[in-house]
Amino acid sequence: MNKPERIISHMDLDSFFVSVERLRNRAFVGKPLIIGGNSDRGVVASCSYEARAYGVHSAMPMKQAKLLCPDAIVIRGDSHLYSQHSQLVTEVIADSVPLYEKSSIDEFYIDLSGMDRFFGCWKVAMNLKERIQKETGLPISFGVSANKTVSKIATGTAKPAGQRQVDIGFEKPFLAPLSVRKIPGVGAETYKNLRQLGIQYIRTLQEMPRELLLKTMQKPGVELWEKAQGIDNRPIIPFHERKSISTERTFQRDTIDVIMLRNLLTAMAENLAFQLRKGNKVCACVSVKIRYSDFNTHSRQQKIPYTNSDKALIRCTLDLFDALYQRRMLIRLVGVRFSDLVGGGWQVSLFDQESELQSLYQAMDKIRLRYGEQAVKRAAGMDAKSIGRGDNPFDGSPPLLLANRRS
Repeated sequence: MNKPERIISHMDLDSFFVSVERLRNRAFVGKPLIIGGNSDRGVVASCSYEARAYGVHSAMPMKQAKLLCPDAIVIRGDSHLYSQHSQLVTEVIADSVPLYEKSSIDEFYIDLSGMDRFFGCWKVAMNLKERIQKETGLPISFGVSANKTVSKIATGTAKPAGQRQVDIGFEKPFLAPLSVRKIPGVGAETYKNLRQLGIQYIRTLQEMPRELLLKTMQKPGVELWEKAQGIDNRPIIPFHERKSISTERTFQRDTIDVIMLRNLLTAMAENLAFQLRKGNKVCACVSVKIRYSDFNTHSRQQKIPYTNSDKALIRCTLDLFDALYQRRMLIRLVGVRFSDLVGGGWQVSLFDQESELQSLYQAMDKIRLRYGEQAVKRAAGMDAKSIGRGDNPFDGSPPLLLANRRS
């Protein structure tokens, strides 16, 4: 018996945050709406199609967005509400198909392979779209093809609230006239490099020799060339949502050194924040745990807007410790836990962060990825000795270690 052809659907909720806000307040329907930090130094987390018509887009500095669209309604947003609605959509998909992958808070890949024998892949995807819209009230678009890359690009061409199928064997002609910016993973820097090579449309990439891309861009160039050809063999990764990431330290000798404890917690939070960004995750809850010398254990947690920002997470961690540590007894153990994790490529807090932090964190993370996690760290964390076993759920690397480097 021949193996069924691989069919993958990509589904993406249209302007997800905006759509959720419009469910809550119908007065926002049809109006230019911007969600993000309210200050001029904040960034745009999401915007409606009416605002996009003025040139506003995600990750744009809020000050610039207000200049482009002065009549826009600007709101801070509600991360907890968005998480709830994302879960509703996830539950509908989980109840409807046997294998899916949740790639972010508002995107899903679904394996429809073999369903042509029973219902037809297109009909299954259409029925699922209609069910999501009926049960959640949220508009959603989808694309169907033989792989993740082509399906995601197809979804982008179908928005808003549309659908598109790319038949097997027609991937290259579908992709050819599109801008290379449509290829997933091509950001501003990669696009700039491609334009310097005279590459603007996917058709040009398709016609270039694979070896030339390998020579000029190394392995990323080969991956880009394959995507331009409509080649993508990545599997659907079954969705198992990781809820938390944590680390803790048990001291060889109980301590009451508050300065050392705060420095250690700073190092813990900084390291966990890096692991979040490395795993393309954000969190919405911070917890701090203290175990005293008499083995009594106490913890406190705080809900926060979704973020993977060092600044926000360290501040929350230290505030929780200050509120929790009231007994002034010797401490045996401290721990930090970030929970309510969701996928997201945001480098700073979604709704109220200084845009300059984004570039800072990206630069720091590049150094850590190249030279090791201890290559860059805050001065406050330099006195924190090796953190005990922690959790690094996003790759196969060893448990979290913050080995102290003394000068």
